[in-house]
Amino acid sequence: MNQRFSCTPVQPPIDRRRFVQMALASAAGVPVLIACSPEVIPFKNTDVTGGSFAKDLRLKDHYGNLRTMANFKGKIVVVFFGFTQCPDVCPTSMTTLAEVKRLLGAQRDLLQVLFITVDPERDTQALLKEYMASFDPGFIALRPEPDELKGVASDFKIYFKKVPGSTPTSYTMDHSAGKYIFDTEGRVRLFSANGTDAATIASDIKILLSAA
Repeated sequence: MNQRFSCTPVQPPIDRRRFVQMALASAAGVPVLIACSPEVIPFKNTDVTGGSFAKDLRLKDHYGNLRTMANFKGKIVVVFFGFTQCPDVCPTSMTTLAEVKRLLGAQRDLLQVLFITVDPERDTQALLKEYMASFDPGFIALRPEPDELKGVASDFKIYFKKVPGSTPTSYTMDHSAGKYIFDTEGRVRLFSANGTDAATIASDIKILLSAA
């Protein structure tokens, strides 16, 4: 749990005799202890700080460049798993993230969205580049090789499964639809469930940025 500590006096019912004793002690130079109560940061998404998963990634982007979380230090990173032929959840989620970036205003360049395909067989680098551009040219797609995908999904606790279609190439993909949000030091901090609105996500990102 994320906590800040606000050193303010605890407020029990006033004991006048005790109050006078403390005042006299303070005047005499005797240290008076004041309780520090933890202030919980009011995230609206699920706080997963300290999780033992989603520690890093090592994948090529849609330009063929190798990327790790270290490449994005200083930025808030949102990771979403999907595929370009996804009919609804993926384009809706990416549109939401484009709106999140807009809502960040002057801080928008401190957000990096990473789209990791769960369908590397069909999602080529060229197709992923075109797909990202349809939402925001600054978004980056990452493409694991087919033999890398299982490990990446496991690291991020992501479910995916190929669902056969009427032809070998008309299959679809079932997959987890939530988003992971990382702070500017590359640590996973929040999980945002599918359907969370842009304003809620942007609000939590602003909190993370203010603490950076």
